[in-house]
Amino acid sequence: MDTAESGADGWEHLAPGVARRRLAFLDVTIGLVVGDEGVLLVDTGSTVAEGARLRLQVLELTGRPVTHIALTHGHFDHVFGTAAFGGVRVYGHRALDGCLARGHDALREDAVAYGVGPGPAAEAAAALVRPDRLVDEAYELDLGGGRTVTLFHPGTGHTTHDLAVHVPGTPAVVFCGDLVEESGEPQAGPDADPAGWPAALDRLLAVGGGTAVYVPGHGAAVDARFVRAQRDALTARFAAS
Repeated sequence: MDTAESGADGWEHLAPGVARRRLAFLDVTIGLVVGDEGVLLVDTGSTVAEGARLRLQVLELTGRPVTHIALTHGHFDHVFGTAAFGGVRVYGHRALDGCLARGHDALREDAVAYGVGPGPAAEAAAALVRPDRLVDEAYELDLGGGRTVTLFHPGTGHTTHDLAVHVPGTPAVVFCGDLVEESGEPQAGPDADPAGWPAALDRLLAVGGGTAVYVPGHGAAVDARFVRAQRDALTARFAAS
């Protein structure tokens, strides 16, 4: 394959070697970054079966298996597919590990509440994979061939353990997780930090710059203007609450 340019149905080319896919269930976005030596997947979907489909799609698209996974945060629709990938390095913010260690039952219940079948939800919760590479502030991941991406914690916002992925290039691409959402209003659950969220978006903008492609956790890719507008809306929303 010519990196991520011509592949399986549903994958959208964003930049050389960089793609993403919008899943039908909950419009979750999955990211893909291809280097000469490594293949990084950003988030893994809502069930083990969904993760298995992604694993096969990436193999079809790139001719190579996923070697690294970055989890943007610990909600079921972003982590429940990880068990479908064997022998990969799994990255997450340091606080994510404790959340997943304690959260099997809560994640299973959330998955069922949002429409995952009880059987697949129980299977994914029982097989839940915790990150084995923990990121504090930032980590540079070398995928080979000059492809180095930065996994970074922009601050607390959607959760206390949000992790974003910056892919330099022309254009640069920033995978934002649910710090940014396009297909609906950003969701602030019990693990959110509303007061810190706007500053986390400022950090995303500082890292990505004005010309980057920003990939939300749900919905279509957006630009810096959209992220700034969402930051302003969140500031007003949380100031009024």
